[in-house]
Amino acid sequence: MSKTPKPAAAKTTPSAAGERIAKVIARAGITSRREAEKLIETGRVTVNGEVITRAALNVTPADKIVVNGKALDAPEPARLWLYHKPTGLVTTTRDEQGRPTIYDDLPEELPRVMSVGRLDLNSEGLLLLTNDGAVKRQLELPSTGWLRKYRVRVNGRVTEPQLEPLRQGIKADGEDFQPMIVTLDRQQGANAWLTVGLREGKNREIRRAMEAVGLTVNRLIRTSYGPFQLGQLKPGEVEEVRRRVLRDQLGLDTKDDEDAADSTTKPRKVIVRRNKSREAPSESDLFGDRPGSRPARGAKPAPRPGKPTTGKPITGKPTTGKPAAGKPAYAKAPAAAGKPAQDKSTGGKAMGAKPAAAKPGPGGDRAKGGDKPLRTTRPAKPRPKPTRG
Repeated sequence: MSKTPKPAAAKTTPSAAGERIAKVIARAGITSRREAEKLIETGRVTVNGEVITRAALNVTPADKIVVNGKALDAPEPARLWLYHKPTGLVTTTRDEQGRPTIYDDLPEELPRVMSVGRLDLNSEGLLLLTNDGAVKRQLELPSTGWLRKYRVRVNGRVTEPQLEPLRQGIKADGEDFQPMIVTLDRQQGANAWLTVGLREGKNREIRRAMEAVGLTVNRLIRTSYGPFQLGQLKPGEVEEVRRRVLRDQLGLDTKDDEDAADSTTKPRKVIVRRNKSREAPSESDLFGDRPGSRPARGAKPAPRPGKPTTGKPITGKPTTGKPAAGKPAYAKAPAAAGKPAQDKSTGGKAMGAKPAAAKPGPGGDRAKGGDKPLRTTRPAKPRPKPTRG
């Protein structure tokens, strides 16, 4: 029985096998899929030595692709990263208004990545990044059924009947929103903190739904996306997900012997963010208790440098008569005119002056330069030893 010969790899005619050439170029990390289509239309891409000018072409790993005179490398395996997006960044590659984007803040060590979904300018928290378009589409589909959780701070007094329309499903601006999982965590002054969970990601869905029930969102933090958690990741930091986790959660064929062997011993690598000035929100910050600048009640102020913190300071009042037993008397004599003040801590010597030689004075000990004899102590008499009678 003869085998059917395989078609030659040199043919560049479209076929059902393989993938679109623009997708293959994008997966190699050279440029985006749209930019790859522009390169093809301008004749800067060749397949098996032939220049192509249309993107409707499927290629296989056996085809030789050259882009701008450089051979295309094999596509990298699918990878996924966790990124803590700060506020003030737009989730796009280019912004028409010139605002900073997340790609301006990402570390330079990252390859070309795409965002899974979006977070608007004033939203923060977990944003997934991937280098594979198929993974991106798979995670964005509502049919995946992954729950996305948010910490939401709203302005106004919140009641349970007010949140009930969100749990049943609401219509805002002519668009239907699926039922949300909404929990009132706490009311703090004029604001309230909510935990919101949803399974779809429409444009500004939470903000628009809250406005429909009379609440204004003034802070929104995404804390999880399916099984992936924000955790202790600081704003601007990126952390790669292990390939073993991708196999378990997404069913991707990313088997790597080295990764499987070291997955239980090596921790996930955190790529240091480019902007190191941002600080991670604390637990109290996420729940609405921002630390104030004033110390708490009952807290003692910090000690000032140069002043004693324990005990009572010496008053320096002169004493009369004999001092009490065990307590020294401190006498403060007025300084003579033209003489520097004396410091008690230096034994009565002038502050900043060099120690002078001691002069004998009347009534002083001879060891200190006086005329009195040295004080001697008598040795203790030995006790008599007991004798036996």
